[in-house]
Amino acid sequence: MRATLIVLSLFPSGLLADVIPLTSDVSAVTLYPQGATVVREVPFSMAAGQHELVLTDLPRSTDVSQVRVALTGATLGAVTGRAEKVAPQDAAVSAEIEAAKAEVARLEAELRRGAGEVSLIRLESEAAEARVAFLRGLGTAEKTTAMDAEALRGLAAMIGEETLAARKLSFEAEFKAVEAELALEDLRGALARARQGLAALQTEDEGAVQLSVAASSDAATEGVITLSYTHYDAGWVPTYDMRLNKAEGQLAIERGALIRQGTGEDWSDVALTLSTVRPSEQLAPNEVFGWQRGVIDPAAPMPRQSKQIELSSLARDGVMVADAPMMAAEVAEAVPSYDGLAVTYAYPTPVSVANRADSLRITLGTVETEAEVKARAAPLYDATGFMMAGITNDTGELILPSSHMRLYLDGRYMGQSRLDDVIPVGAEADIPFGAIDGLRLTRTVTRNEGDRGMISRSTELSEAVRIEVENLTGQDWPVTLFDRVPYSEQEELEIRWSASPRPTVEGFDDRQGVLMWAFDVTAGATEAVTLRYALEWPEGKLLR
Repeated sequence: MRATLIVLSLFPSGLLADVIPLTSDVSAVTLYPQGATVVREVPFSMAAGQHELVLTDLPRSTDVSQVRVALTGATLGAVTGRAEKVAPQDAAVSAEIEAAKAEVARLEAELRRGAGEVSLIRLESEAAEARVAFLRGLGTAEKTTAMDAEALRGLAAMIGEETLAARKLSFEAEFKAVEAELALEDLRGALARARQGLAALQTEDEGAVQLSVAASSDAATEGVITLSYTHYDAGWVPTYDMRLNKAEGQLAIERGALIRQGTGEDWSDVALTLSTVRPSEQLAPNEVFGWQRGVIDPAAPMPRQSKQIELSSLARDGVMVADAPMMAAEVAEAVPSYDGLAVTYAYPTPVSVANRADSLRITLGTVETEAEVKARAAPLYDATGFMMAGITNDTGELILPSSHMRLYLDGRYMGQSRLDDVIPVGAEADIPFGAIDGLRLTRTVTRNEGDRGMISRSTELSEAVRIEVENLTGQDWPVTLFDRVPYSEQEELEIRWSASPRPTVEGFDDRQGVLMWAFDVTAGATEAVTLRYALEWPEGKLLR
């Protein structure tokens, strides 16, 4: 709570009775994956008549245009927000913060005194060195030419004694300066720790936004102002601990949430609700406009030495050259994962989250579902199969995307993965649980390519692929094997392929040329798949 009596000085003295300063704290928060709705409930009491209920403790980052006000116990009038020229806050500072500030100030003063002492010590060393330089000057030839031998011996003795004394003073002063510097290092460390402790206590941002609410009543009354507004700098992400019981075919999903906020103020004992609604993302469908196409004459042949120059020029003008072999650019597109349903989680106990400091993790409970334990093999890239838990989401809740998914197999930690897509209720998904070292994969390719004779007007490439899955695990495994054959969308490029055995699914997941086999591999056995494909295209064309 913050004292705001200084607000009274902003109003004419004749109106002081009409101004009621109030303080507020966050009472409830609804968090979205990005953003939050913040609620503040502020009790008040006032006499009959018209009054201004003034709050000056909203965080500086509050967007006053987003604030919505409800009022009980009185009639609500105009609401005025002020983000600039706000009265300074007479903040009530805790004794702990005051003590931390005092310790920082004490250490800073002590460090300044210590640095001054070091400077004074070094001045003594500099003075001694100046004496040495003066003594050296006494022995120059110009000053000793008129002196007899006895006088020279006396001068030399004096210079030697004084120089030695000055050197000793310089050394002692330098030694004391070094010792003092070392003592200051401990002091600097203590100051750094004190400043760190103060920063840990002062997590809230400085500055505030003022809100003035006009209220009126025919009689003395008590009521509550409810403020609600959205803030962009807050959010939550789901976390999952996936625990697979392989023997029983059960997957336990321990759900949690990581919460962070940077609204400019600390949240203390607030009622927390998590929502899967995404107010920061696209809310309306895109418009589809007409698509005008046209054709142009092919570019004329260009001299070899100027071809690159012409290509560069045409590229700048946005023209595609017919005979330039260019690969189509891949466009990264965001894939929507929202299925039209929103889920909310009301956390049963109040929570506290410091501004830009805390990362709070809360538990959302555990759900269980049946899992089909199987192996997935992609010998095009991998040398072993991988264990997968195939599930159907029958939990009655969405399983949201997350970059925080920890995997446990029969109680053993297997690693961390991520869930890229939402799993709606009723949808199927495969959860990975690591490599199966005893399920070995080999993929051997035999290639033949070249012209088919001097008279032939076409070229051909053919490959034979043999895939083997060897089971050395000591148990039977249901395996889904994935591989591919090339595909073409050009009539000029003819592709023929065959497989033994035939794949269970062709064009898996609507991906052209991707094949999937499903079969069981018993312990100690080896299963093989053979692929053959041939590509044929006109002579003079390039395969890509």
